[in-house]
Amino acid sequence: MTENSYALIVIGSGAAGLAAASNFRTAAQARGVPGRVAILETSARADRGGATRWTTARFRIGADHKLDPFVIGKVDEASGGRADLAYFRALQKEVPDTVRFLVDAGVELVEYDPPVATEIQHEAKPNGGGHAIVETLATALEKDGDVDLLYSTEAVRLTTATDGRVNGVVVRDAEGLLRTINGDAVVLACGGFEGNAEMLSRYLGNNACDLKLLAPGLASNTGAGLRMAMEVGAGTAGQFDMVHAELVDRRTDRADAVIYGHPFGIVVNNQAERFYDEGQACFDQTFELIAFEVWKNQAQSAFFIADQTIVDHPNVMVLFDTDLPPVEADTLPELAAQLGLDPDALVATVDEYNAAVTSDPFDPMTMDGKRTEGLTIDKSNWAYKLERGPFFAFPMTAAICFTYGGVRADDRARVLSPYNIPIPGLYAAGELVGAFYHQYPAGTSVLRSLTFGRIAGREAAEAIRSLENA
Repeated sequence: MTENSYALIVIGSGAAGLAAASNFRTAAQARGVPGRVAILETSARADRGGATRWTTARFRIGADHKLDPFVIGKVDEASGGRADLAYFRALQKEVPDTVRFLVDAGVELVEYDPPVATEIQHEAKPNGGGHAIVETLATALEKDGDVDLLYSTEAVRLTTATDGRVNGVVVRDAEGLLRTINGDAVVLACGGFEGNAEMLSRYLGNNACDLKLLAPGLASNTGAGLRMAMEVGAGTAGQFDMVHAELVDRRTDRADAVIYGHPFGIVVNNQAERFYDEGQACFDQTFELIAFEVWKNQAQSAFFIADQTIVDHPNVMVLFDTDLPPVEADTLPELAAQLGLDPDALVATVDEYNAAVTSDPFDPMTMDGKRTEGLTIDKSNWAYKLERGPFFAFPMTAAICFTYGGVRADDRARVLSPYNIPIPGLYAAGELVGAFYHQYPAGTSVLRSLTFGRIAGREAAEAIRSLENA
């Protein structure tokens, strides 16, 4: 092979890309396949890892390290039958091996039961979050003499042979110069189009540019993988006018400053009015839906308001993961003034809400049925009266985490045409792959990226071996 020739080219150094490169190297060595790998990353080395670097990386797995068995049913129901269930069954089958792969690589997992009512019974997360995944896998690959990590390198377009097989990537270096890197196979693992305002506006509509990025690494996700794949005939999947968004503290630029505790108080808009049933389901079922509503219909602004009732429940307070203390005041008018809300309007909203609260006991560990009755928008659970000062609030906005629409790929991570024909030599993994419709099952994002990254690396090694033996 020449200096610019590799067995595998991986575009992206997040969870999906690093897993693909790692598993390819393992499979190549086991099968005697020429195994030189290039990993292309637009960022500098210090910022490698894309969005993965900044995430908590929750894994929706049981104590047996199997995927939550309810995920496939939830995906099917939410999508109205549009989701590719074979893809999700492959995820389910491979998850235990993905967890083993990560632990064997040296990533420590912290396992726990969720601290408040959720639909998830057990979870795990890496000690150190996504940063630990990135640095553990990337450091091991750096020590591999057959792996080149090429930073500040932009993938521009895929190259193909006369028969349509993908055989390389045209890249642009930091000086703006183009060159071609040849490869027997390419894995696209460079995220969605969260950092591309033009594409967001094209697919989401007005004011998409106002969506804040949940983490700095998302700025590099410009939709390049989707564009390059479509240029060589790839199909698409997933809901292009929907994204996974989360409510964050709008006062800070800290990455992932999420406000997950919205069911345990009330949420009001700029007019100090409630607009959503905060207690309709557990936070992990509604956190993206309320965030999307805040962006789409509430001018990208909302306020979580609570009193000392939830301070008595430390497990609730950990759901406010910001680096700034809440806005606090002894009275509601004083709180409203600090938030820039009309004091009379906020007091009227809270008074109406308090008068409608039932006498059931408040219990954040269960769907307690403590609700309101008779409001235009009733609250279905956790509706305690807001009357124990000091009152506190978090000003919030919606931040985009990942896009739903993306490349069409099968359960073997092969990129497919619009007619479900695999494009030879081309694989995709991570959020670049369109999979979700209407709602995302929490705790599966990084797990999906790692799993299909592993599958892509393994499949590429097998395909190259078959070519060598043909």
